[in-house]
Amino acid sequence: MKMTAGNWLPLAGLTCAAFIFNTSEFIPIGLLTDIAGDFHITEARAGMLISVYAWIVMLLSLPLMMWASKMALRKLMLWVIALFTVFQVCSSVSSGYYMLMLSRAGVACSHAVFWAIVSPLAVKIVPEGSRPLALSMIVTGTSVAMIFGLPLGRMIGLYIGWRMTFLCVGAFSFLTLIYLSLVLPGVQSDGGFSWKQLPQLLGNPLLVGLYLLSLAVAAAYYTGYSYIEPFLKQVAAMDDHAITMTLMVFGAAGILGSFAFSRYYGRMPYLFMSTVILCISLCLLLLFPLSSCMYAVILLCSLWGMSVTAFNVAMQSEIINCSPAAGTSVSMAIFSGIFNLGIGCGTFFGGEVCTYASISYIGYAAGALALLAFFYWFFRVRKLLVKP
Repeated sequence: MKMTAGNWLPLAGLTCAAFIFNTSEFIPIGLLTDIAGDFHITEARAGMLISVYAWIVMLLSLPLMMWASKMALRKLMLWVIALFTVFQVCSSVSSGYYMLMLSRAGVACSHAVFWAIVSPLAVKIVPEGSRPLALSMIVTGTSVAMIFGLPLGRMIGLYIGWRMTFLCVGAFSFLTLIYLSLVLPGVQSDGGFSWKQLPQLLGNPLLVGLYLLSLAVAAAYYTGYSYIEPFLKQVAAMDDHAITMTLMVFGAAGILGSFAFSRYYGRMPYLFMSTVILCISLCLLLLFPLSSCMYAVILLCSLWGMSVTAFNVAMQSEIINCSPAAGTSVSMAIFSGIFNLGIGCGTFFGGEVCTYASISYIGYAAGALALLAFFYWFFRVRKLLVKP
């Protein structure tokens, strides 16, 4: 069955929503120096905005999704985007560090539910044969956020202030809300999921293995990525324009990672996953040794961005495939929570490296974690991931 306008229009809207949610999540990374300077705090303390955001998503993804699991997905999605818009505006008018932290906490609550439902919703509004395309579209929205959202937000912050960046995100999310209210079809929930059914998911060894692997890779990834902007400025000695270009290349490479997944993962899942995790490790470990050459750093960041996007979409696909129909959103909520636990831990660990050692060493610390993730994948999860 072919895709029709009735499938493409809402899928495009969900892709835009993924773009804006990921742009919002990553914005503090590109504005870390400006936020720290405005509030007269260290970059490590400003980085706590990322850690706390991720920890809130980690803690609330499952409870909020369990509470909302009986709500029709269309209604739930529109409410989530509406709340997201309100808290973005609150972030833009924050007069102090703690007010910004509270506003970001509100954004994190909407984020917790959004990423639990957007992928299951995307596959429900398209024909069955187009489900890989739907997942790739959502991940493409994430990559485009890195290409245009994060660098554009950083440029807005540099020229007219970081608060205006948050306000622009709120305005775009409001337009997305209006669009989706017009084109998103009614999609009912799968009947809800109770706490008594949770052991069915947590008793699945493949799901648990995928969750732990996601935790390890996310922690490794964000140990380095959360501080990439000050690293490029202080260690690689790049100017603002070169940093913006590097971040755009990082995001653009994510589209290639999504394409590589759709083309190769089904045919060679073990080799594909081994390759992307090793690539993440290699890029992180080489970050400091090659930092004196701008072109080498840009090449590393492009391979890094491609690999982490390929890993992310592969995880989502496998989790949806091995979850019961009624528990798909809950499984994705757990995935979102665990991935964000990894983000928070990675950002915190990276901050500790910056504070007590040197920002130059974040690549070494992150690369070591990524190698541990590879060993866990190779000797544990790979054996559970049996393809027919």
